[in-house]
Amino acid sequence: MTLPISIQLYSLREETAADFKGTLEKVASLGYDGVEFAGYGGMKAEELRELLHELGLRVSGAHVPLAELESDLENVLDYHKVLGNRHIICPFLEENDRSSRAAYEDVAARLKPIAEACSRAGFIFSYHNHDFELQPQGGTVPLPLLLHHPQIHAELDVYWLTRAGENPVEWMERFHDKTPLVHLKDMTNDGTEDFAELGSGGIDVQAVIQKAEEIGTEWLVVEQDVSRIGALNSAEKSMNYLKETYLS
Repeated sequence: MTLPISIQLYSLREETAADFKGTLEKVASLGYDGVEFAGYGGMKAEELRELLHELGLRVSGAHVPLAELESDLENVLDYHKVLGNRHIICPFLEENDRSSRAAYEDVAARLKPIAEACSRAGFIFSYHNHDFELQPQGGTVPLPLLLHHPQIHAELDVYWLTRAGENPVEWMERFHDKTPLVHLKDMTNDGTEDFAELGSGGIDVQAVIQKAEEIGTEWLVVEQDVSRIGALNSAEKSMNYLKETYLS
């Protein structure tokens, strides 16, 4: 079954800051099935839900900072219940939360009650990786430690896995039963290791997609943190690649 495609709106952060609704309209016109939020344009959940409905977009998930998850989880979940979102994602760790193995163990303990509360409320809680979770701390690679609890799922970011020298497909197989979301990205193969539009770099995007289908991933989430050609142009180029190679 062909997997739905969304875009992480962090990719379009300058565009959404200037025109949130207009950017969502453009995302829909490019052919994306959904969006993964990193902010809501100051819109109430009911208003945003109606806009998404009008545009034919679904919500694949939302990145919510750990500090907000810890301080305001009830309101976060209430907002996303109205929005119709099932996936709550911790997107990043501040430096003091990843300075040692003990720091990672502390974060893992803090994520546990968040994941359990999400599960009780009908949500799926995931952790999104960068490359620092693949750098050993105290003889241990931290990412499996963060994902150890059964109710903490993975949003595996294939760019950051590759940047860390890892094979993203192998990590998808390792967490095959708890990877509902995959950040689908590419990396330049000119030695700069920059972010790239899908199909223009060195990551085997098709192998990632195939593995995502095999393990039951729910959403492929396109993200490009930085663009050399303009973020909307990159979003269009990546979608055109998917239309030509996967969605046709």
